[in-house]
Amino acid sequence: MKKHLYISWIFALMLLMSFAVADFYSSMTKVDYLEASKTLKFTTKLNTAHISDAIKINPNTAGFEAEVKRYVNNNFDLYVNGSPKTLTFTGSQVNGESVWVYFEANGISEISTIRIKNTILLSSFPKQFNLVNIAYKGNQRTMNFQRGKEVNEVSF
Repeated sequence: MKKHLYISWIFALMLLMSFAVADFYSSMTKVDYLEASKTLKFTTKLNTAHISDAIKINPNTAGFEAEVKRYVNNNFDLYVNGSPKTLTFTGSQVNGESVWVYFEANGISEISTIRIKNTILLSSFPKQFNLVNIAYKGNQRTMNFQRGKEVNEVSF
């Protein structure tokens, strides 16, 4: 009887452990082309705790936005039609569990290819997954980034 009870406890413990919460590491970036201004607008959503851990600064401090800007500039590269483009940070917003980061690239008249190097949070979290959705003149493309696949390219 004791052996049966012991085995039941082990089984119950294993069952409970299988439902343990696993942290999900991801970012999502939406890219919109504004034809009138010839601008690519980027909106990136990050987990507040994850970006805070990566840049080692509390999101409630005055220097948080400057560190987010520096981090994004160091971990996101854009090439349009094979040419590197400068990204201009336009702001960020902490909203509870999410940080929204805004940046843009100007002077883009036509796009045949977009290549992105996205290493946001990849060095901090081995299971990080970054998704980028691009909208250009009615066409949608999606890119995925993770460790070992930091660069992706799409054609229009």
